[in-house]
Amino acid sequence: MRVVAAVLLLVSVLHAGVWGVLRDREPAPDFKGLLPSLSYTPFEPGHVVDPTVDSEKIRADMKKLSTLTRAIRSYSATEGNELVPPIAAEFGLKVTVGAWIDKDEDRNEREIKAAIDLARKNSNVIGIVVGNEVVFRGEQKVEDLIDKIKKVKSAVRVPVTTGEIWNIWRDNPDLASSVDFIAAHVLPYWENFRSDQAVDQAVDRYNLLRNLFPGKRIVIAEFGWPSAGYNLRNADPGAFQQALTLRNFVSRAEAMGMDYNIVEAIDQPWKFFEGGVGPYWGILNASREPKFAWTGPVENPDYWKLMTIALLVGILLSLPIMRLSQPTAPQAFLLSVTANGVGAWAAIVFAYWNGHYFLFGSAFALTLGMILLVPLVLIAMARIEEIAAVAFGRPPQRLLAKDKPIADVPENYCPKVSIHIPAYFEPVDMLKQTLDALSRLNYPNYECVVIINNTPDPAFWQPIQDHCRALGERFKFINAEKVQGFKAGALRIAMDRTAADAEIIGILDADYVVDPDWLKDLVPAFSDPRVGLVQAPQDHRDEDLSIMHYIMNGEYAGFFDIGMVQRNEFNAVIVHGTMCLIRRAAMDMAGGWSSDTICEDSDLGLAIQELGWTTHYTRHRYGQGLLPDTYEAFKKQRHRWAYGGLQIVKKHWRRFLPGASRLTQDQKREYGLGWLNWLGAESLGVVVALLNLVWVPIVAFADIAIPDRILTLPIIAAFVVSLAHFLSMYRLRVAIKPGQMLGAMIAAMSVQWTVSRAVAQGLITEHIAFARTSKGGLSRMSIEFQAFWEAVIGALLLIGAGVLIASNSYRQITEIYIFAGVLVLQSLPFLAAVAIAILELSRINSFQFWRDGAVRAAELIGLRPVALPSPAGSSQPVASEVRREAN
Repeated sequence: MRVVAAVLLLVSVLHAGVWGVLRDREPAPDFKGLLPSLSYTPFEPGHVVDPTVDSEKIRADMKKLSTLTRAIRSYSATEGNELVPPIAAEFGLKVTVGAWIDKDEDRNEREIKAAIDLARKNSNVIGIVVGNEVVFRGEQKVEDLIDKIKKVKSAVRVPVTTGEIWNIWRDNPDLASSVDFIAAHVLPYWENFRSDQAVDQAVDRYNLLRNLFPGKRIVIAEFGWPSAGYNLRNADPGAFQQALTLRNFVSRAEAMGMDYNIVEAIDQPWKFFEGGVGPYWGILNASREPKFAWTGPVENPDYWKLMTIALLVGILLSLPIMRLSQPTAPQAFLLSVTANGVGAWAAIVFAYWNGHYFLFGSAFALTLGMILLVPLVLIAMARIEEIAAVAFGRPPQRLLAKDKPIADVPENYCPKVSIHIPAYFEPVDMLKQTLDALSRLNYPNYECVVIINNTPDPAFWQPIQDHCRALGERFKFINAEKVQGFKAGALRIAMDRTAADAEIIGILDADYVVDPDWLKDLVPAFSDPRVGLVQAPQDHRDEDLSIMHYIMNGEYAGFFDIGMVQRNEFNAVIVHGTMCLIRRAAMDMAGGWSSDTICEDSDLGLAIQELGWTTHYTRHRYGQGLLPDTYEAFKKQRHRWAYGGLQIVKKHWRRFLPGASRLTQDQKREYGLGWLNWLGAESLGVVVALLNLVWVPIVAFADIAIPDRILTLPIIAAFVVSLAHFLSMYRLRVAIKPGQMLGAMIAAMSVQWTVSRAVAQGLITEHIAFARTSKGGLSRMSIEFQAFWEAVIGALLLIGAGVLIASNSYRQITEIYIFAGVLVLQSLPFLAAVAIAILELSRINSFQFWRDGAVRAAELIGLRPVALPSPAGSSQPVASEVRREAN
């Protein structure tokens, strides 16, 4: 524990060091005077002004701004803006009054009249700006705007101009000659300049206008930099960039004697329509607090607070590592790094929430995103924990191994075992193989109860009845019709016919050919009276039928060689209905087979563990069954498992409450994370993908609500973790070739939609019919394409990514490209299903096609096929197994 504690401390120190190294801190020129002018807008357009209330808000603003600037620039003379000049005068502030001009000529007249009145009545009005970028927006022709400027000039004694982007002045010399001074807007952000280029660009445009219009007063009427929002090509908004840019600009401007106005005084959260940066141009936030200091090094004043949050969360998430049983130093290091990484993300999320303004829609989207991301992060952490345990932890300690006899077994310990084989319309030859293998068991004291249920066709049961008679008295045959409760109901009938002296019940699917040593090797574990069940893995003998069967078997192997091995370390194995041995007393205590879930095996196994019984698992394959006949059958089987899994969650969750069962904390954790990792991960993946599809048109066409990196990067990180988990776990634990491993990964991804549908059905329904998995070649392929909805959703996700990239070609916002990448990643599970469904329909799926092709090729060029092992170990030649021999 001291070593682990030292590792956790080391990681925390390294984490703190990273924050220290990455701290943004840069010198900038100090500014201790007053700014010449700040843009100020007291209200959102359309705001209904209450002079008795809103005048006090403006008064508080003017008091605050009088410590920062000598003058205010407004943009309208109505809708409450008329209150600004007289209140500003109370604090010695000058005002440049704006008259808002657009296409509405009636309003334009009202604005002009109000601006003239304000200039006449308030001595602190030092100028009037008629219109703001009205030519740039195309709402007024230059000649019409000049007429309005002349009208105002003739009515007041203060300078009159209009506010336009610098290039409008450059391209319209007539406009420049009609004003008293040039009010040029130079906003490098909107021209795609980086923050470190912004000041040079502004000075260059200022000098350009001075050279074009010698003798004319030039005012940079708008210069600023947003403190948050999204990039525009090279332009990089941010609090650090804003502080550095404005301080450098003010220093250069003061040295040159430049007249300028900073846009703007206070953040305006209602400007959400300005590409995400609109609310963040102020030097004060919406709470009227300074965003940065004008003296000293430029740095984030909240940096150390964020570092503290990151470290505290990292330490808290690292504490469970201390509870692990004998963790190694590398294992603790990886887990602690993961915990601290999550802590850093939590600090960044806090900074984002604290530094942004949210309308209802964006706040809802962020909240929903975080709700979905929390379980996603937990799933990723659980997968990293498994990587750490397998790659760096100690070898499994509780596995039953064939080469390691069970200790302390009494001599001649041979309790009677009753093996139950339920069958429903099973192929006769297949079931005979199963019974023949059982007849060869190397164990002296057992019986077999074969129950064929709800199968009235004698062609399916009569040969089995005859075969059981031929095999001898060990084999009991039951043909039961109108059985209620599906497989569980059949197994209850089998229990009624079980020998009274049978102490252990074995469960075997009708397609399993068992090893003769199955009982001899595993029954001795029951000599420990605490042991309630022993589970052996599933395996399959027909993976050489097709490519699809080959990759399906690889996918199954991952569960039995990775997940079950790890769960066994915590006495939390999942019972999976075949190759299972259960103590009869434990089964009776748990209430026997229940029909209220369609995964009666896992349900019973959990009930036994809730009573405190010990369970064991072995990795050795003691039997081989058959794989689902078709991709449709594979998906139906996975749907049944997922639906039944959710039924089990709904049935047993109360037993996970404190004191409600004898489950240990480790067992509760394994089951909880297991359900979250399987049912939750697949369902979350689909929900997030569908929500992102809904979000695409909003991002692409409404120019708002672009998902921030705090939402998109964790999705990418979770995908990378899942990929690393799959590859590393398979390489370390599953003895298959790289090609089969890749296929297994595709097969695992392909059932995401299936599992999510099952979870959704489980949430809204109580029970569905038990669906038998078709095996043994009796079922035919459906005429329906087995990945229709996956194809639709996958295509929509790819189209959405394309739309985002196309719509982002001008703006080149990094977050949109990341979002498009997320959509592509989210399409992969759906496309995996499409790929397998197409493969199943093609001739190349069948290994027999390749074997026949090899034979034909050999005949054509004088080669003889040589019998080398095929993927499943058979002696049939395949295309790659042809050897050239001399004629």
